[in-house]
Amino acid sequence: MAAALSWWVAGLVFDHHLPVFAPIATLVALNTPVGGRGTNAVRVVSGVIVGHIAYEFLGHGAPAIGTAVLAALLAALVLGGERITMAQAAVGAVISVAAGQQAGIVRVEDALLGAGVALTFSQLLFPAHPVSLLARAQTRTLRALGEVLELAARTLRAENERIDRVWDDMHPLYSLLDNFTGTRENTSAVATLTRRRRRNTEAVQREIASARHLNLLGNSCLSLIRSAMTLDERRRAAFAPAVGALAQVVRLLSDEPRDDEVRRRAADATLHILRNFPDTATPQATAVWQNVRMAVRDVVAFAAAEPDPPGAHAP
Repeated sequence: MAAALSWWVAGLVFDHHLPVFAPIATLVALNTPVGGRGTNAVRVVSGVIVGHIAYEFLGHGAPAIGTAVLAALLAALVLGGERITMAQAAVGAVISVAAGQQAGIVRVEDALLGAGVALTFSQLLFPAHPVSLLARAQTRTLRALGEVLELAARTLRAENERIDRVWDDMHPLYSLLDNFTGTRENTSAVATLTRRRRRNTEAVQREIASARHLNLLGNSCLSLIRSAMTLDERRRAAFAPAVGALAQVVRLLSDEPRDDEVRRRAADATLHILRNFPDTATPQATAVWQNVRMAVRDVVAFAAAEPDPPGAHAP
């Protein structure tokens, strides 16, 4: 709908016969997670502009294409673009050079209008809800983390269990944690730029603080699983109850990660884990128990997360 609107408005406002750059700019700008759509719009517009400038000075041909692509990639890089958005800016530059005299300044006008439509949709008509956005991401991450912990606990209990299955299930979790970090950063941007932040500042900042602790919790749990799997079978089984109890706590949090009562119950449950420590007679077992303690601390920190003080900056 946004692309169709861009085409229609460009034809209405500028009387352009084929305003192809307007819907292209709209689609590219909106083809990114919330929080990055504004800068994505700037990237695609910058690609079209540098392509137009390259054509004006160098005409068609390889030198113009190479110069336009390089300039578009550098502009997108300065604006913090990922590979896909950098490529989109470069494609806009290539098309702009290829269009040449057939489009002239028209393509720049279309791109600006398309970016404006995208921003209207993302910032005014359908603005992001920072708290809901981050809460959904927290739920997905906690559920995946709980499943991996449960699998690890079963593997630690069983003799001759295939450990490689745990490694296979851990790989997607690494990607999910990376994506969660990106969601947290995008949410910070949304909270800064949208009007909703002014209405619900404390809730937004609390979720951002919780998200940082959840990143730490995910990494400490992964470290715990890796270290526990290196033990011999007898000592692996001794740590299965602690890992299983931690899995239950994480699954509890995944149901209602924002509920204060759920967080309190989760924090209380993790403290019971530390009262039943297994044999740590070897350095390897001692290291695993330290990882258990670290994961417990991260659960408690997540449960007790408070909003950042004014002026605090989320990393």
